[in-house]
Amino acid sequence: MRIKDWRGVFPAITTPFHDDLSVDHEFLCEHAAWMVAQGAHGIVPLGSLGEAPALAFDEKVRILETCRTALRAGTPLIAGISASSTAEAVALAKEAHRAGCDGLMVLPPYVYQGDWRETKAHVTAVIRATPLSCMLYNNPIAYGTDFLPEQIRELAQHENLHAVKESSGDVRRITAIRQSLGERLTILVGLDDLVVEGVAAGAEGWIAGLVNALPAQTMRLWEHATAGRWREARALYDWFLPLLRLDTTSKFVQLIKLVQREVGKGSARVRPPRLELDGDELESALARIRASLSSPDAHV
Repeated sequence: MRIKDWRGVFPAITTPFHDDLSVDHEFLCEHAAWMVAQGAHGIVPLGSLGEAPALAFDEKVRILETCRTALRAGTPLIAGISASSTAEAVALAKEAHRAGCDGLMVLPPYVYQGDWRETKAHVTAVIRATPLSCMLYNNPIAYGTDFLPEQIRELAQHENLHAVKESSGDVRRITAIRQSLGERLTILVGLDDLVVEGVAAGAEGWIAGLVNALPAQTMRLWEHATAGRWREARALYDWFLPLLRLDTTSKFVQLIKLVQREVGKGSARVRPPRLELDGDELESALARIRASLSSPDAHV
C-alpha cells in the first residue's frame, strides 16, 4: 500500500464478543464488510477502540485473518500494532504481514513511557519489521507518549512510514507537521470531534470511531468537509457532535458500542477490566444517544 491509499475514512473497528466474551468472528466479518459497503476506505482492527490490550496475541492474529476474509481485494486492512514489549510488537507486525494486511498502525509501548531514545527504538523496530506501509499513532492523552513534529521528522527517514494519526487534540499539530514535513506524510485525524477542523488544517484521512454505528453520516460529513462544502458540513457536524464527542472520553469503547446496540449493529459487550455502563451513567448515556438519533437533523 502506498501513501495515496491512506487518504479517506478508516473505521477503527470495534471487537464484538459473544455472551461468554469470546470474539464473535461471524459478526466481525459482517460488520467490516458493511462499513466498507457504506463507503469506508479501509478497516483498522486492534486499535484502542478494538480493545487490543484485552486481547491475547493469538486472538489478535485471528481477528486480522477474519477481517482480511471480510474485505474485497483492494480494500486496505491496517493492523493496530501495540504491546508492552518490543519483541511482541514486532512479532505481531510480522503476523499481520503474513495475514495479508496492507499496512500497520504503529503505537508506542503500553505501560512503560520511555524517553525519546527508547520510544524511537521501539517504533523503529516495528516499522522495520515488515515492508508494509506504516502510520504512526500519536495519542499522548491515552498513552502518555507525545510524538512531537521534530521527532516525527526523524522517523520519516524510514521509507515505509507514510502517515501519522494525530490524536493530540491540538489542531495546530496538523499544521506544524505539515510545515515540518511538507507532503512527506499523510496526516489523519484520530479524534472524531476534530474532523472538520482537521480537514481545514490539512488532514487527508480520518481514523473514525462512531462510523461503527453510523457510517452513512460519517461518510457524508467527510465528503462535505473534503469538498469544501462548509455550510453543509457545519449543519451535519452540529447534529453529530454530541455523538462524536463520545469518542473522546475514558469510556469511549463502552459508549460507541452502546450506540452500535441502539442502531442494531452490535452489542454493548466489552471485556474486563472494562465493564458495561449501568445505573445513572447508562441512563444518561442512553438519553444523550437517543436524543441525537431521534432528532429530525439526524439525516442532514
